[in-house]
Amino acid sequence: MSEAAEFVDYTLQRESSWEKADEASERLGEALKVYGASVGAVRGTIRDALKRYKNLNHDDITALSSELWEEPVFERRLAAVVLLQSKVSLLVNTDLTRIEGFIRDAGTRELVDPLAKDVVRPLLARLEGLAKDRAERVLDRWATGTDPELRHAAALATGGPTP
Repeated sequence: MSEAAEFVDYTLQRESSWEKADEASERLGEALKVYGASVGAVRGTIRDALKRYKNLNHDDITALSSELWEEPVFERRLAAVVLLQSKVSLLVNTDLTRIEGFIRDAGTRELVDPLAKDVVRPLLARLEGLAKDRAERVLDRWATGTDPELRHAAALATGGPTP
């Protein structure tokens, strides 16, 4: 695990409480493990990580998001979403492949919804030309595919009705 991922994981575990873990486990079911860190702690941890590791480029950001997502722990995955939200200006149309994997594997709409609304939607909005055309084809595939989470994400990202 990279130093940045270790920092995020360690900090999230230190910010946890058993009360929040019980509450989150009840809400999320058994699809994901939980540490019990608050959303504010997750956001603060990513803010601190970005200050600590100032020179992260596109590849570093996408690699870190994948490292965080790798473990099926809600707070780690939420940290990956917050990281992508924070650095959406660095993302490109080909990052939709990674995001698609995240959506397929999310385990809860509490992760799918912010990925769609706060990562995919602003990414689409700033793309132009061929990159935009390719991204729109990806979202069309999501919208007409068999995966209900991808259909839901496509609708949220494009402002359409959610299935």
